[in-house]
Amino acid sequence: MDRLVLRPAAYSDLPAVERIAGASPVGVTSLPRSRDKLFDKIASSQASLAADVSGCGEESYFFVLEREHDREVVGTAAIVASAGFSEPFYNYRNETVTHASRELGVHHRVHVLTLCHDLTGATLLTSFVLDPAYKHGDYPDLLSRARMLFIAAHRQRFADHVVSEMLGLCDDDGHAPFWDSVGRHFFGIDYPLAEFYCGVKGRSFIAELLPQHPIYVPLLPREAQEAIGQIHPFSRLPCEILLREGFETERYVDIFDAGAVVQARTEEIRTVATHARATVVGHPPGADGTRYLVANLDLPGFRAILTDAAFDSERGEVWLAEADLKSLNVTAGGSVVLAPL
Repeated sequence: MDRLVLRPAAYSDLPAVERIAGASPVGVTSLPRSRDKLFDKIASSQASLAADVSGCGEESYFFVLEREHDREVVGTAAIVASAGFSEPFYNYRNETVTHASRELGVHHRVHVLTLCHDLTGATLLTSFVLDPAYKHGDYPDLLSRARMLFIAAHRQRFADHVVSEMLGLCDDDGHAPFWDSVGRHFFGIDYPLAEFYCGVKGRSFIAELLPQHPIYVPLLPREAQEAIGQIHPFSRLPCEILLREGFETERYVDIFDAGAVVQARTEEIRTVATHARATVVGHPPGADGTRYLVANLDLPGFRAILTDAAFDSERGEVWLAEADLKSLNVTAGGSVVLAPL
């Protein structure tokens, strides 16, 4: 089994990140097909890791999943400390309105979508892309959940809520049923171009063009109605991981393709709630080996792995194999954070 390590992206990773972005489907705006924007993403992450931060703000953290023996990058994932820090973070909120007439004896509850920025300020998980060869076993958990371990280890840098947007339904030609029925009428551009603008220009144009009034769902074509809250096959795996972590859906959807938006209170996320800090010891502390996510506490040198570790929760001690210590760049007497797989 290949040993994979999650670490912060470096400038030398740019060609690999470009390759991964180019292979991603339309709609993954957090990995735009723009070399300059991807470079900026790495630069922002490097600056955030170097910053002395006491609260969540404009910081972002971009990670790559590296195959250790040949340093090949096989995945990406990111965290935005505060979504919409520089501009509102827009979504549609699912709501029900009641239309009634006592005189006619009519009482209807109607599904509407209301443009909002309720989730502005929440920590945002983005950019989960994994080489298909590693979408089996525990590798996807390492790529996704190591971010939660990073949040747990550096809690003051993140908000009290965490959200993530799932890619909605669209075909290989870039046709999205919801966009074609709603957004296209106000923007006059197709779905791929709208998502590209969002990735490279930001979301400020949304408020300028999207209608501020509720959208009555029953007035939409059936295909568009059925797309609301649905998830593209590309996003099913990361969504399943987040749902197991305690994230919930149904309340909000994406403004472009109506894909589900999942959310959770930070302290209730399984990895955050079950994580522990431990001191590395040079001999097994007497506990049975269990599969853990383990990470060091170094911000710019952050490393996370999956391994079998012997952890004594009462003593706060953990024993790791020599290969694990090397991957994490820690030694006996050092500190790590870990959470059961």
